[in-house]
Amino acid sequence: MKTKQRSVDFTGYWFILPCFLLLLGVLGFPMVMAVLNSFAPIWTKGLSNFTLAYYRKLFNDPIFFNSLLRTVYFVGATVALHLVLGLLVALALNSAIRARRFFRVVAILPWTVPDVIAGLVWACMYDPLSGLLNDALHRLGLIASPVEWLANPRLVMPSVILADVWRGYPFVMLVLLAGLQAIPREQYEAAKVDGASALHEFLYITLPNLKPLIAIATILDIIWQTRRFGLIWVMTEGGPARATEILSVLAYRQYFKFFNFEYASAISVVLALILLAIGIPYIRAISRRI
Repeated sequence: MKTKQRSVDFTGYWFILPCFLLLLGVLGFPMVMAVLNSFAPIWTKGLSNFTLAYYRKLFNDPIFFNSLLRTVYFVGATVALHLVLGLLVALALNSAIRARRFFRVVAILPWTVPDVIAGLVWACMYDPLSGLLNDALHRLGLIASPVEWLANPRLVMPSVILADVWRGYPFVMLVLLAGLQAIPREQYEAAKVDGASALHEFLYITLPNLKPLIAIATILDIIWQTRRFGLIWVMTEGGPARATEILSVLAYRQYFKFFNFEYASAISVVLALILLAIGIPYIRAISRRI
């Protein structure tokens, strides 16, 4: 029996081995090479020529710190707006409204649009001459001349954030909607018997029950927003004047445009460490549930 039990357990590992090897080849090998490349190009200089020069350059580079601040600005604004808008939409779709299933499908649709397509659509909408946004504002009498939404350093980041909020809020909405549907109705019925108002129900029933899901959705959203690239690159390529150059865009530009492979690898390693630090609470939360 013991031999049979060991065979069954070992067979299970064989089933997951192909997936493990695929992940190791697709993610593990590039990750290891990026870390090694951030110290020195080992295939030309050898293991004995490792150096921290690229990291010293990184932390003395004002362009890197500008990108870091832009990343904090972009991620903070988008995650906060995703959370607020996602919660509001989830509450609306959880209420007894007509055609609720139809509106749920409509609310999810932006999340199904790829980043590149969403960036192209919003870039066309922001076009100063033929864009829908300037045309609508002009018809309403709110502007007298076209606004350069993606060419003005003060307007470009809020414009990109608006596009990303439209694209990304459905994820938070889905998570919170599932949490709302899991809350026992008996809690609300007991609160109504005690004379609690709608605000009290939200503060003392809805929010406490949603707190774990809000934490998980926020952490995952921070990770994904920090890695956001396609939408920003299609809309602005990090410009104008590096106003939307977050860390992912900076790493891409250094690697594929300026061919600073080691420096780009150092940026990627620092970005990965930041994401790892953010993801540790999520991993701990999942581990406690398991």
